[in-house]
Amino acid sequence: MFFTAAGALATVTAVGTHAFASGHARDARSADEYVDVQLLNITDLHGYLQAAPAGNSVITGAGGKKYTVGGVAYMAAHLERLRAGRANSLFFAPGDLFSGWEFPAESLADEPTIEALNRMGMNFASAGNHEFDKSPAFLSQHMVDGISYPTVDWDNSFLDSAGQRFHGADFPYYSANMVWAKDGRTVLPPYNVEWVDAGRGRRLPVGFIHLTVLGTETMPASYQPGLRTLDQLATANRCAAELKARGVNAIVLSMHDGAVAGGDFNSGTNPSGPAYELALRCSPDIDAIVCGHWHTAFNLMVPDPNGVRRPLVEAGCHGQIINEINLRLDPSTGKVVRELTTSTNHPNTRDVAPHPELAEVVKYWAGYGTRRAAVPLGKQTGSFTRTRNAAGESTMGDLVADWALWAGRQPQGPMNDANLDPPVPADLAVIAIAPRLGQAIIAGDLVYDAATGGTVAFGKAWNAVGFGDPIVTATVTGQQIHDALEQQWTVPAGGGLKYAPLAVSANVRYSFDATGPAGDRVDPADVLIDGRPLDVSRSYRIAAPSYTLLNQDGYPAFTGFTKPFRHNRDFESFVAYVKERQRIEPAPLNRVTVKNGGVTGARIGEIHAPERLRSAAGAVLPRAEAAALAANRPTAEGFRVPC
Repeated sequence: MFFTAAGALATVTAVGTHAFASGHARDARSADEYVDVQLLNITDLHGYLQAAPAGNSVITGAGGKKYTVGGVAYMAAHLERLRAGRANSLFFAPGDLFSGWEFPAESLADEPTIEALNRMGMNFASAGNHEFDKSPAFLSQHMVDGISYPTVDWDNSFLDSAGQRFHGADFPYYSANMVWAKDGRTVLPPYNVEWVDAGRGRRLPVGFIHLTVLGTETMPASYQPGLRTLDQLATANRCAAELKARGVNAIVLSMHDGAVAGGDFNSGTNPSGPAYELALRCSPDIDAIVCGHWHTAFNLMVPDPNGVRRPLVEAGCHGQIINEINLRLDPSTGKVVRELTTSTNHPNTRDVAPHPELAEVVKYWAGYGTRRAAVPLGKQTGSFTRTRNAAGESTMGDLVADWALWAGRQPQGPMNDANLDPPVPADLAVIAIAPRLGQAIIAGDLVYDAATGGTVAFGKAWNAVGFGDPIVTATVTGQQIHDALEQQWTVPAGGGLKYAPLAVSANVRYSFDATGPAGDRVDPADVLIDGRPLDVSRSYRIAAPSYTLLNQDGYPAFTGFTKPFRHNRDFESFVAYVKERQRIEPAPLNRVTVKNGGVTGARIGEIHAPERLRSAAGAVLPRAEAAALAANRPTAEGFRVPC
């Protein structure tokens, strides 16, 4: 998490409503002696093909003017208009195109998103953190190459809107700073060179360097123990030098990290953030910086280390904006004539006729998602609810804890290629059902439907549990388990006792003393795992969401776990659990008991589950996005960086 006061470098930047490198840039289109190159980019689409979610569907431009935006059918129409008459036009993205929060895309292995991007003519993309939400193999082998795993028409490889089996992306992915932890090799190619038409049979190279946000491998959704990210500035400068040595004199940096710069999507004020700091410092050989990840929108020029201005842009999220940068290349050297550079953020407005081909794609996949949601997985014999008994236990919490234990005992999946340690089965599982921080992994109840005889459909299970984070098994000590149980109780400012209960798997029983103070309520002898008392000196394998083990729920005792192994993502894994079990039955609420509950002065503690986060417009955020936001600390200005 980056935060800085604006102006931390005491650097004067040209910020305002004009995204021109100089006054001469206004005449760029008439400068016929130069080679015109159009760069079009979008970022952080997150699979929102139909429309931007409510909280992101309206953006603000100059003078406070509002624009309703979103939807790839409208985007395709705008792209067609922007590309018209341009000989050299490249369409790319700095990451997080797929792996997001719209059910038809996410539940169909994000293949709808790739089809839409293919049809819109995406040329290449940087890998964002969410492109690693499943695994590097999933990105490179399935999403790019179209390789199936393991079950066609269930896990992946669905028929697209043309009736063809999924064949992968028609464009490549890149990242210069995502490497394998074992040997430091890059997971993806670091940069690409595109050749543009310079007329009279000549071509000129334009190089693109790609960066993934620092710390991707330790974020809850993209947690990958076998990966690590390299320093962004050093990597960008190294790649720029390599491209320069190859004779590439026009270089663009596409980075999945961002900044914040005011509320006008086509301008920028008081910029701050890692992309801004990097733009001030990175090699003068880089002619433009396109960023993402922060879900913000701005369009400004900043000086490079030599004081020469270059664009720094971010195009919002969820299909809100198409950014356009126009470069003018010297036909003899291939260098960018910086003073002629222009940049514009175009709102993806819905006041144009949607592109018919993309409209059909969106309609097809929306229908497919509806049909998939209705697919039966199994039966339930009764309702699972979040209603808690006096000890804080619920049938829904117990079900999810049992699923987590099952998930933590599964073998390594066919594309799960970024673990360093083997999959040692879990001894127990815990789930934060009303966490001290962040969002609860349980989204709703599984209510018995008498009309269908208790059928649990795909959509019902998918939407009941999960953020899009994996279950992780890790080695912890018995002392850590004990400490985490104690951390369920805290004393808030002003007094009282707050209780943030952890659900435990069916092979665990424990008691707590209602008369004890916070930090001294659980005797290790009263914690039984498979019928044996907890041994604080030995090691155990615990299964929990990555969110919990990474201390984003507020149970720091798990910090320092070892030998982690990443399993499948929560909602996909929970669907698989119900499908395998076929019959799920509410268990008796007897895993947690209260000692001395009737004694004078006994206190269970008040449970205050965190409220669902809302956008500035008041709309409830998608659960995965709300979880990502809640996991980050705000900057000095109160801005939270989406993941």
